Amino acid sequence: TSVGWKSWGYIQDESYKSADQLVDEMVDIVSKNGCLLLNVGPRPDGTIPEEAERVLLGIGQWLEVNREAIYGTRPWKIYGEGPTKLSGGYFGERESQAFTAQDIRFTTRDGVLYAICLDWPGQDLKIKSLSSKSDSSAGKVSDVRLLGVDERLDWTQAEDYLTVRVPSKKPCDYAYTFKIILGT
Repeated sequence: TSVGWKSWGYIQDESYKSADQLVDEMVDIVSKNGCLLLNVGPRPDGTIPEEAERVLLGIGQWLEVNREAIYGTRPWKIYGEGPTKLSGGYFGERESQAFTAQDIRFTTRDGVLYAICLDWPGQDLKIKSLSSKSDSSAGKVSDVRLLGVDERLDWTQAEDYLTVRVPSKKPCDYAYTFKIILGT
């Protein structure tokens, strides 16, 4: 995908996607075992426009906190859950709805499950796919952490949801990663 809305090359007066939009897109793609090729159209002198640079720096700041949920991960049994439906293909990007706090994507690595919430969930995060009676057969949850936050989180795994009490302070600006340790 391109960082710009209008072109895959440099044009004056380009409108740029936000780092938030591109991080959400990357998370969605990685959760489905895909790879994101990100295009930045340089100026004729080879420099990158300042707005494109800001977008790339925003993605980099997000990856500093959440890298373990992206790099070297594999898709989980299901890619995610949530109400948002994406438009197909590059030309449908503008028609896509914004992701909500109920939109969660999953990745896994080294026995750890990552649940990436694509908007801030507020006071409680509810993950239906990790309920004790879920068809995902995730098993018993033994711990839940929020990447970028040191404090321990309160959580309960019930028949309808895994419910996580979310701290008041956000660890980053968008797409919040919950590190979930599954028991045996």
